[in-house]
Amino acid sequence: MPVHALFVASSGGHLSQLLALRPWWRARRRTWVTFRTADAVSALAGETVVWAHHPTTRDLPNLLRNTALAWRTLRRERPDVVVTTGAAVAFPFFVLARLLGVPTVYIEVYDRIDAPTLTTRLCAPFTSLHLVQWPGQLDFLPRAVHVGPLL
Repeated sequence: MPVHALFVASSGGHLSQLLALRPWWRARRRTWVTFRTADAVSALAGETVVWAHHPTTRDLPNLLRNTALAWRTLRRERPDVVVTTGAAVAFPFFVLARLLGVPTVYIEVYDRIDAPTLTTRLCAPFTSLHLVQWPGQLDFLPRAVHVGPLL
């Protein structure tokens, strides 16, 4: 059982889905990576948080900043697992975690039922375990495990 989980997600709905896993993560050491938005600051009060650079979609300078942040965070925190629901901020964390031998878990978001997200497609080669919330998501992620809706 992992002792230290690194949760990486965009703020808003992506973060909300990880927060819904509270029964699983509350007894574990954890670190969060997300954007410094009012909802994230409020939801993660009292938690260990690393603030990522936003925006991430098609923003090469912030991709580079978040890659450096991922390297520093993974080396400092030494998590046993990296868990995400996306979005793009997860990509550098998954690539580097895989290179460092850290298992990665990608949970496909609940509102994408017809096709995988771009981040899912980018992270797929670096994902140790893919989880889906709807049976229909198995059509485009046949090796995933269906866990049911988080929210």
